[in-house]
Amino acid sequence: MENFKIDVDADGIALITFDVPGRSMNTLTSGVMKEIPEWVERIRTDDGIKGAVLTSGKASGFCAGADLGDMAGGMLAGGSLQEAYDAGWKLNGALRALETCGKPVAAAINGLALGGGLELTLACHYRVVGDDNKIQLGLPEIKVGLFPGGGGTQRLTRLIGVQQAMMAMTEGKSFRPNDAKGAGFVNEVVAKGGEVEAAKAWIKGGGKAVQPWDDKAFKLPGGGPFHPVGIQNFLVGNAMIRKQTYGNYPAATNLMKAVYEGVQVPMDAALRIETRYFIKTLMTPQAQAMIRSLFLSKQELDKGAVRPAGVPKSDPRKVTVIGAGMMGAGIAYVQVMAGIETVLIDTTQEAADKGKAHVADLLGKRLKRGQMTQDKYDALLAMVTATTDYAHVKGSDLVVEAVFESREIKADVTKKAEAQLDVGAIFGSNTSTLPITGLAEASIRPEDFIGIHFFSPVDKMMLVEIILGEKTGQAAIARTLDYVLKIKKTPIVVNDSRGFYTSRCFSTFLTEGMAMLNEGYAPAMIDNVGRMTGMPRGPLEMHDDVALDLSYKIGKQTRADLGDKYVPNPGEDMVAAMVEGGRFGRKNGKGFYDYPAEKGSPKTLWKGLSELVAPTINDSDPDLVAELKTRLLYRQAVEVARCWEEGVIDDPREADLGAILGWGFAPWTGGPITMIDQTGLKAFVETADRLTATYGDRFKVPQLLRDMAVKGETFYGNFEGKQKAAA
Repeated sequence: MENFKIDVDADGIALITFDVPGRSMNTLTSGVMKEIPEWVERIRTDDGIKGAVLTSGKASGFCAGADLGDMAGGMLAGGSLQEAYDAGWKLNGALRALETCGKPVAAAINGLALGGGLELTLACHYRVVGDDNKIQLGLPEIKVGLFPGGGGTQRLTRLIGVQQAMMAMTEGKSFRPNDAKGAGFVNEVVAKGGEVEAAKAWIKGGGKAVQPWDDKAFKLPGGGPFHPVGIQNFLVGNAMIRKQTYGNYPAATNLMKAVYEGVQVPMDAALRIETRYFIKTLMTPQAQAMIRSLFLSKQELDKGAVRPAGVPKSDPRKVTVIGAGMMGAGIAYVQVMAGIETVLIDTTQEAADKGKAHVADLLGKRLKRGQMTQDKYDALLAMVTATTDYAHVKGSDLVVEAVFESREIKADVTKKAEAQLDVGAIFGSNTSTLPITGLAEASIRPEDFIGIHFFSPVDKMMLVEIILGEKTGQAAIARTLDYVLKIKKTPIVVNDSRGFYTSRCFSTFLTEGMAMLNEGYAPAMIDNVGRMTGMPRGPLEMHDDVALDLSYKIGKQTRADLGDKYVPNPGEDMVAAMVEGGRFGRKNGKGFYDYPAEKGSPKTLWKGLSELVAPTINDSDPDLVAELKTRLLYRQAVEVARCWEEGVIDDPREADLGAILGWGFAPWTGGPITMIDQTGLKAFVETADRLTATYGDRFKVPQLLRDMAVKGETFYGNFEGKQKAAA
């Protein structure tokens, strides 16, 4: 076997070491799944083996789950439903054979075990985990449009009950070792490094080779569908899933069905039920879209797929951040977490110190959760130098400017920083809207000037948008990508334009909400429908979140820059009136909503909003809801297509992932480019033409889409064709 090694000790205990060659982390590849039945059969038939311990041979973790590209390809390759089911049953059948092999099997979990990795351990009779809060245990498949398909829906539910299991699986929740033990799906937590010894001790102590659910006396914790308490889990759970997904995610609904039906039958039948619903889910457009964007494309971009070839790899060791506000301090935090010496500069020492204090707060949360020692905390915080002195910039590999959206201020700090930088060091502006080519005019080295757009809060938002100016060089692109990958963010690279890619396209969601408000739609209806599309919040809520005064300032700057060419956005006058009246959004507790000072109190719609625009449409029906959802999604997708035609972005992976991670575009679609492709270019153009005729030219598609529709092309089809041609 290539992926597993078996060593039998003097006590007859087989140590099965899982170690996929050539990979930094174990995953369930087709090769791994082919070999599992082989060692299971040896355990069952070899009289010299009294029990077995399964562990990982990698320091990186136990197993990160299935190789989704490999798995999905195998299950969908056959064409027929029966062939897809047979491919899907392979893992479930192998794991059922493992737990019924007649000999005790323990899992010595010496690192993270997620998805199929955890499911592999759940099929063992006993689970021992190392006491390390960095270890994650969970079933996160829902995040890529799937649900556990290796027995997880049945085994976890039988171990911890319907309510806890459904919450864990629908949220894709990860558990730390002691939390997992408390929940009931880990048996023992031992000192790190002692997992195998403890697992062997359990076997030698008479470990039972029968799973709880194979015992005739087994009762489902909390009860099942016909239990007076258990039925509540399904009644309430069904409503909760609808509230959380709005019917956009078949995986969540099918997960509930698999659990509901599975707990009523013996395990063999339950696993077949799970497999049927899993294959049904895998074949949905939502699952295929999410797997491609959120797993396959993300993996490729996280490995530097768009990095220019021929540029030597760089390793930034010192980076200066100018501007110690929440954004700058957040950038400083992710840098020190990546081991980068950081200089944090502001106009006053007090402001710089305040920024460092925010870094300390973020590190302190990790310390409190046991994810970091006090020594580590002290060492990382010591890597931040808070100062007003630009002399500290010397020796920096990169500068990230995160000051106010003012050309004058940005030009000033650019000159001050560049006076201290060595040749080849990069200057990056964290602007969210101002064109990079214009900002680079203040630079004496425009080939090393680039846009590095972070998203707030930096410690949680995973995307970084890299923007190229007209003179940005290939070395600057490569070195900036090296930096972004080192701080463990997902990069996309776009060309210069006003608002770039993410800010420009995201703004259309906000402005379409304003257009609806102007048309007389009730504010609550607009935001509820916004959430129903799959966006994180409605357009008015999100406008409050990004700050009304920021929209106002950007609008003023854009109007000044474009002059007569400026086209006002819907509701612009309303936003101006609100800002001039002191309503800036969530940040000062007053926007489209009023935000009470008491923590945890719900926000309420501002009563004065009806005086600015009186709602005339307060009732909805399914057709109206569908129309409003179409408007909100199509307006964003049309703008993405315009960006493509203008050359702002030219990689569908970056367009889709940038939209989902950057501004929360409905994940179930796989992103706006995938949405257009799956809708079909012809159908998309027809709907957009209808919207244009009804609501205006903001829905007018670029000629590119019409040409693609005539030729029967898709974005991904064209992109994959170019990749093959270049190979």
